[in-house]
Amino acid sequence: MNQMGWSVLGGLVGTLFGAILLPVEGSELFESDRSPPPVGQLDRMVFARLEQAGIEPVLCSDAVFLRRAYLDVIGTLPTADEARRFLADTAADKRTRLIEHLLQRPEFPDYWSMKWGDVLRIKAEIPVNLWPNAAQAYHRWVRAALAQNQPYDRFVRELLTSSGSNFQVGPVNFYRAIQDKTPEGIAATVALTFMGARADAWPEDRVAGMAVFFSQIGYKPTSEWKEEIVYWDPLAAAERGVLGRVEPGTVERGSRDGALTVAVMRGLDRPLRAVFPDGTPLDLPPSRDPREAFADWLITPENPWFTRSIVNRVWAWFLGRGLVHEPDDLRQDNPPCYPELLEYLEQELIAADYDLQHLYRLILNSRTYQLSSLPHSGVTDDQVPFARYVPRRLDAEVLIDAINQITGTTDLYTSPIPEPFTFIPREMRAIALADGSITSQFLALFGRSARATGLANERSNQPVPAQWLHLLNSSHIQQKLASGPWLPQLLEGEGSRDEMIETVYLTILSRPPTREEVRSVSRYVQSVPGRRAAAIDLAWALINTQEFLYRH
Repeated sequence: MNQMGWSVLGGLVGTLFGAILLPVEGSELFESDRSPPPVGQLDRMVFARLEQAGIEPVLCSDAVFLRRAYLDVIGTLPTADEARRFLADTAADKRTRLIEHLLQRPEFPDYWSMKWGDVLRIKAEIPVNLWPNAAQAYHRWVRAALAQNQPYDRFVRELLTSSGSNFQVGPVNFYRAIQDKTPEGIAATVALTFMGARADAWPEDRVAGMAVFFSQIGYKPTSEWKEEIVYWDPLAAAERGVLGRVEPGTVERGSRDGALTVAVMRGLDRPLRAVFPDGTPLDLPPSRDPREAFADWLITPENPWFTRSIVNRVWAWFLGRGLVHEPDDLRQDNPPCYPELLEYLEQELIAADYDLQHLYRLILNSRTYQLSSLPHSGVTDDQVPFARYVPRRLDAEVLIDAINQITGTTDLYTSPIPEPFTFIPREMRAIALADGSITSQFLALFGRSARATGLANERSNQPVPAQWLHLLNSSHIQQKLASGPWLPQLLEGEGSRDEMIETVYLTILSRPPTREEVRSVSRYVQSVPGRRAAAIDLAWALINTQEFLYRH
């Protein structure tokens, strides 16, 4: 690349690098000229707060909405042709129709299985050692539930009450993926996952009362390597000395008949006393799996945690932060920034019989979700939450899939366990990977979740210098641009230079270039010998912009 070329392209990159974080000339790229009146109760609640702060909401442009919706709903970029069709559509309801289309795409359950994989700790190796067979069974079950739009209350109840082989019954791996398998450890994981509460901040007696519901979970190995049966084991409570009915250590696995006799003599045939987290006591009869009693309490609409937790989590997934922040830290001294909005969304989900896609539609079709990402002068996001859509860097899996889609290439993903059933096809997208321990330097560098605790903050989307260096200088990215099939196909087409430039922009940024961008790129193309080299440089420049790297 010659000196003039670097100067021209460097100026283009410099302009684009700040484009989504600062108000720039030509903001019509990112903002609509239409005034966004509220379309429902959700918007009225948010817009009332904006009006009090003297903020006039601004709708994002069609191009921004297209890209945002694709990334937020299916974790995938629109193609150039999909972008052209949407931008050419003049129908007033095209955003709503796009949302419906995306909810039916096969990438939808892939992407949301990835998100739930973080929460449910779907990972074959270290620290939980599920083993690939179990991780794949777990992921298949989660993906099938999402593809069928299984009601959320049923989804959770099945996770909490399932029994069977962890290789054959996917949801039993919920209990296998917990590092601390004591009743207290299981109770803390259940609270975090389905109540959005961190039990380490609870009083000890609250944890102890809830732990009784998980004191009769048994784990039994089979002759198959790493296979384990998870089941209701009434004797487990006796072995653990729950409530002092049998002293710890007096019951040995080797003589279960004798142990059962001891347990009955000590009174284990009488009800166990458990206490729900809201303080309500329950005597558990010997004939009923305590997990079922807890699940029945948990998924009722009256439960103060269940619906609120998933509503807050979904809001955070779409808007970047929860109405309660962080999304898994619900407690009395951490109130929501919009209490009435959280309550409204809870009631909507209950009325829809826990149909999560109903909640998705409410949020995605709202003007609040569709606001511009450009900041308001003198107003921070903490002062007036959701006055704009806050930019966030793409998840590691979404980013590498986008680069591969753009270049027409693939990445090799491997398992640390070299067995035939761990083979991963070349064409598999990163968002569809079942196992969080799959080896990938790119995914590790760009902050995928460790899937060790289920905490939302395990996934890091904060940029670090090594990431910029990788995108700017690595042979990994250069080879994709230089050797992938996309650019040759583009260059072999019959279109003009300006049409080629437009296609590159639509493919990478999901929008056409401005007139100034076309002039800048055209000057650069003229300074570089060979149309192919110029196209590679342009693609490289756009991939390194914040507009590409961030959802906005």
